[in-house]
Amino acid sequence: MLSNTNWFSTHAISDRLTRVWEPHVHSFFRANMFHVVGRDADLVIDFGMGIADLRSALRIPSGKPVLAVATHVHVDHVGSFHEFETRLGHAAEAEAFARMPDADTLADYFRKQPEALTTAAPTGITPEAYKISPAPLTKALAENDIIDIGDASYTVLHLPGHSPGSIGLLDQRTGEFFSGDAIYEGGLVDDLPGCDIEAYKITMNRLSVLDVDVVHGGHGLMFGRDRLWEIAMSYLASKEG
Repeated sequence: MLSNTNWFSTHAISDRLTRVWEPHVHSFFRANMFHVVGRDADLVIDFGMGIADLRSALRIPSGKPVLAVATHVHVDHVGSFHEFETRLGHAAEAEAFARMPDADTLADYFRKQPEALTTAAPTGITPEAYKISPAPLTKALAENDIIDIGDASYTVLHLPGHSPGSIGLLDQRTGEFFSGDAIYEGGLVDDLPGCDIEAYKITMNRLSVLDVDVVHGGHGLMFGRDRLWEIAMSYLASKEG
């Protein structure tokens, strides 16, 4: 059985940004988490499955404020959300964050998945017994809200389609964009409960003209503006007719 810290893999993208993921979770549920070190506060974006303790693995200095932002309420992004005191997510999913029902988190898909985990979890939890701890928002976010960590600030973009409350965070100064599951490198999902293809088409049109430099998606590796346009236009083309 792996230790809590060894449950996670990390990649330092820069001296201030680290990507975190869970390599022993089924590939469909193996989502990205991001830790941004800020001057006045750290920012943590998305929270994996909650099968191990994320906060302790991030080694955030004791007493430093942490802003925890969930890009949406699906199971692979909210498992450790409850570990953080200051929790932000879109108002459209506020009730779901507070209760974490299967109808919104889709946790039942994980429980039923063959080979959901490739090795035993540090907590000993099995997929069949898996539950998500409720994580009521301390602040509900809306379009154009600002998340400020002192030396960087991020504008909230409401990007529904994959889920009603899907959001992205854009640093308009640098063009750094955290897109959650609105767009990423890999097969986009629009056929689960709560998905809305018509809303997703509007989101893709918006993303296709977004002024960004680098995109950090909810799954897969980062990519640039040209690839953002390609993914968005490919999705839109697939829905024509």
